[in-house]
Amino acid sequence: MEKVVEEEWGMPNFRHRLTRAQQRTYDRSQVSSSIRLRASPRLRAAVSAVPALLLSGDRPQVEQVSQVVVDEIAVALGVPGARIIVSGIRPSNTRGELHGLYTPAGGCGPATIKVWMITAKRGQVVAFKTFLRTLLHEVCHHLDYTLLLLPDSFHTDGFYRRESSLFHQIGGPAAATAGAAGEAPPERQPFPSRATIK
Repeated sequence: MEKVVEEEWGMPNFRHRLTRAQQRTYDRSQVSSSIRLRASPRLRAAVSAVPALLLSGDRPQVEQVSQVVVDEIAVALGVPGARIIVSGIRPSNTRGELHGLYTPAGGCGPATIKVWMITAKRGQVVAFKTFLRTLLHEVCHHLDYTLLLLPDSFHTDGFYRRESSLFHQIGGPAAATAGAAGEAPPERQPFPSRATIK
């Protein structure tokens, strides 16, 4: 049966309900607080491209640059990649809006990460910082399986610290500041292809 990790429904900590084996996995996740990553110029350029592309509302371009972000992280860490899908309006219910969805690799294809770029309640494009953190949140689920080799992926404090460590290492704060300042950001230029980076 295919496992799907659902995100941002506001799930509480259910550690006490886990089996002993799951609790050991939870505890391993808890103690791992960062992921060491050397961000390539292509990765930083892709991150800096996201704010303007989100504002443009160009979903295919947001999907393309998001794929570059995830591909570059996977290459830097030596793990299998994941297919990125960027969709429009977030699914919602009485508990809130679904921001992201991770599906681990199965027998018929690679892992997939799905994120949404338009809020359900107001119909607005998601803020850059929220979008990037959601993308990295799903990447962290992927890394739990492929890098940390955990048998499951739980929302531990360590998990959220790993998400924050990635956000800072790939230039998220700088891109958020440039986007908020309304500068004519470098993201208006095409981000460099792998061939142009030495």
